[in-house]
Amino acid sequence: MARLCPAAPLLLLGALLGTGTPLRPGSPLPPGPLLLLGSLLLPARPALAGGHVPALLWSTARSQWNPEPALHEGHIVSAQELAVLLQPVFSPSPRNLVLFLQETLSIDDFTYYSESYGNKNPFQNVQEILQSSPSSLVLPAVDSKATTQLLSFLQESGDWNLTNMTNLDVSHLEVNTSKPNLLVVQLQPLVSGLSEISTLEAMAENDKIIGRLTMDLEERGIHFSAIYTAVRPSRISRRTETMWNLRRQLMATEEDSSSYPPVNVTIGNNTCILFYAGNFSLKANSSVFIDLTNATFVIQNVDVSSSVCSDVNTTLSLKYTKPVNGINSLEIRFIMTNKFYEGSARYWSTLDSVEIEQDEGKIATFNVSVISAPAEYSFHCQLVGTSTLYPARLIPSNSEASNWDVFISSFQLQGFNVENGQFSYASDCTGFFSPGIWMGLVTSAVLLWILAYGVHMIMQLTANSRFDDPKGPALSVPQTE
Repeated sequence: MARLCPAAPLLLLGALLGTGTPLRPGSPLPPGPLLLLGSLLLPARPALAGGHVPALLWSTARSQWNPEPALHEGHIVSAQELAVLLQPVFSPSPRNLVLFLQETLSIDDFTYYSESYGNKNPFQNVQEILQSSPSSLVLPAVDSKATTQLLSFLQESGDWNLTNMTNLDVSHLEVNTSKPNLLVVQLQPLVSGLSEISTLEAMAENDKIIGRLTMDLEERGIHFSAIYTAVRPSRISRRTETMWNLRRQLMATEEDSSSYPPVNVTIGNNTCILFYAGNFSLKANSSVFIDLTNATFVIQNVDVSSSVCSDVNTTLSLKYTKPVNGINSLEIRFIMTNKFYEGSARYWSTLDSVEIEQDEGKIATFNVSVISAPAEYSFHCQLVGTSTLYPARLIPSNSEASNWDVFISSFQLQGFNVENGQFSYASDCTGFFSPGIWMGLVTSAVLLWILAYGVHMIMQLTANSRFDDPKGPALSVPQTE
């Protein structure tokens, strides 16, 4: 395949926008920078299926990025190339960096959600920021392995004053400009399995957070660079244009490829507990958001030494030190049992309760519904949490539990009979009769009843035994007959 010149994608973009000249990262974007993402989407589409995410970079300094190393068509930015592109961030001016990190994001999100909902643009603030920034750079496809380790790379690349913003409140943010600052903003996760409108609202809320923090820093006169990216790509369910492809996948199980290994508890040489989640987050007092996904699975900054393994009772203990500002310690315990049930003549493993303990204080306890599986299997459920909309619920059992909200997606847990350090066959929480199937069965039953009643009424019709002769006298039928 012929190799394009470095400015080829930008020349193509200039032609599409009617400018006739190549667009450079250092120049302001014309109206509608989402067209930029849409045009870059076409060459990047074949590579997105392998785990690639977009990265948007902007800075208050001019000529921050040299246009020479522009992307080739369909090019995937590796970890080494991303490190080279980020070198201007570590230059003497500016020395402040903001990392907006989202759980999932794909280049398709910018075009699909913006075009599908009319005036509801969930990326309005990002669009205006790219327009007004003196310097910006759009990377449509970055290897997700590079973005997964991006925070660790940034921490090792400079002597930063690290600030983790998880409560997303910028009013009390203090920035000491006498030394370099690295602000890490953990954006709200886009929980899979919810409706598209809910995903759209979550994206719009993240966009507001980006705009609010950017405006606050600019009003203070603080020079900074910013990176907006995600840990792993999202999966977008098309409506009309891909309905045929989705129809063929109804009986198939779609699993997101794991970008990180599960948490395991190993005693000696034997692994006794495995735990995995695509998103693992909590909310305390309906205000403090705690995203534990990266700490649990990516960087594995979690202590599992208090876990207990046996053939009957198993406890998975996850301990975190200062997961967010204001919380010194947090422990989450999954308590499981293995019992023999005479009705099925086999052993079943059940998740009986979940406990949350903050700062070694009062314990919030949740009862668990429908999380069970044969003892030889693991348990899997797409959505587990305190929401009433989730198929597997955590039900508060004391007053402390009412202060916590739990959100877990792509949940998989196995506490017994782990072999070779891998999950066994998964027993899923999704039943065979989904709401759509029940609606179809009920509708069919009503129609069949109407048809049967109509056929029955037709069969009851009888012909008259006597008929009037129009040329003769009127036919008289006595009432007694």
